[in-house]
Amino acid sequence: MNRPPAHGVAGVAGVVLEGTGGVWRVRTDAGDTIDASLRGRLKKSDAGRRRDGSLRRDTVRSAAESMKLAVGDDVLLEPSVRGGDWAIAEILPRRSALARRAPGGGQGERIVAANVDQVVIMFAVAKPEPHLRMLDRFLVIAEGNDLPARVIVNKIDLIDADEAHRRFGVYENAGYPVHYTSVKSKVGLADVQASFKDCRSVITGPSGVGKSSLLNAIFPGAGLRVGAISESVNKGRHTTVGALMLPLPDGASGFVIDTPGLREVGLWALPPDHLDRCFPEIRALTGECRYADCRHVAEPECAVRAAVDAGTVSEARYDSYRRLLEELEVG
Repeated sequence: MNRPPAHGVAGVAGVVLEGTGGVWRVRTDAGDTIDASLRGRLKKSDAGRRRDGSLRRDTVRSAAESMKLAVGDDVLLEPSVRGGDWAIAEILPRRSALARRAPGGGQGERIVAANVDQVVIMFAVAKPEPHLRMLDRFLVIAEGNDLPARVIVNKIDLIDADEAHRRFGVYENAGYPVHYTSVKSKVGLADVQASFKDCRSVITGPSGVGKSSLLNAIFPGAGLRVGAISESVNKGRHTTVGALMLPLPDGASGFVIDTPGLREVGLWALPPDHLDRCFPEIRALTGECRYADCRHVAEPECAVRAAVDAGTVSEARYDSYRRLLEELEVG
């Protein structure tokens, strides 16, 4: 049931928590949560969002043309002309967004979440078996959107702790914070919760790695659906059908955005010559290459390839870089 915002006036500011079927749940700055529809035509200072999230001015576009409203968007609400209901009248400029290519081979952009401060990428050590090239893709998407990232490695109760660190230590060496957790054994959850404070985090990763279970443990009463792992295909069933933003519990400042488990992770609008900037351990060496435009593939006196040969840059991570570079160059 909708509760009118405490101040009860037009132009109420809020943030989108979730949306289904044309109804969007919005949390106002006063702390109320209401349902709102999307106004048919919105006056926006934008003819289309730029890649940096900034807006162009003096444009009015229909909702069908322009509205790619996303969880995390800051909005202004006004009373509906029908009275008693609320409508989203304006979307405020985004300061950041996590975007990927539209799934299913689409050529457009899919905004996963708006106004994000960090991306938290969650994988499991087993059940489902981790595909680290997919983790590399997630990290590249975060880097390509200029968003800091951290990694959660869940279900560490299923394998030896040393083996978990061996598999994922390469990401610590690359400079990413890595949390080793077991929701079942309640290991590492306090550190994860602390990392969410005072910011907006989006948590993503493949299906079945335990995102909803972890958030249920951190957010008592969240009641997120948890699905079993299909033994026949070793993949999690989708349990989250749309992004959902949760306020941190116990009055803490911050939000966590839960996202559907992703089976494909497409790069979007990343120039091939920018890919090396999306691997921190490679980015740190590019200035030492002989050529400023070095692709780190076959050029002479390449500092990156020398580091791979010396074992200071992971051969597996470098292989991911090579594969992604080929994919981007082919287009």
